Amino acid sequence: MRCMELAETIESLRRTPQTLAALLTGVDPEWLRRTDGPGTWSAYDIVGHLLNGDQTDWLPRVRMIMEYGATRTFESVDREAMLARAPEPPEVLLERLRAARSANLEELASLGITAEDLGRTGRHPAFGEVTLGQLIATWLAHDLTHVAQVAEVLAGRLRTDVGPWRAYLPALDRTVAAE
Repeated sequence: MRCMELAETIESLRRTPQTLAALLTGVDPEWLRRTDGPGTWSAYDIVGHLLNGDQTDWLPRVRMIMEYGATRTFESVDREAMLARAPEPPEVLLERLRAARSANLEELASLGITAEDLGRTGRHPAFGEVTLGQLIATWLAHDLTHVAQVAEVLAGRLRTDVGPWRAYLPALDRTVAAE
């Protein structure tokens, strides 16, 4: 099994905003905001969640590991902070995600993280000791999970429209539960 490669992971993280922009730009706002019911997120909510992560979660934790190691515990993150924000046009939200991600990846590159640094540890409030490598791998896995959720919540709108093909489309029967 091959381990995470930092450069490859960074390049994948760089693609998330453009992937989401390709999926969501020009889509009917009603479709962007549809959910699968209580306790689920819309595609718009998911983009807001990713933006919040870039603003409050990933890079601050990288910095904390690099500077303090496991001597300080990460701040808890409000995973639903985006739900309290005033709505804005989807294109603005997508641009804010792109800009935040670009700035974060520039700063991440400036830290000069080495393969040895990936073994450095930090302290998560729920999981205890985690490594920098685990944190960065989780950042990408988190992105990929939410890109898949965006596609599923969009596809969910078509549940009844696909007729008998629904039997071959298991994503249509999954709901996008809030993280």
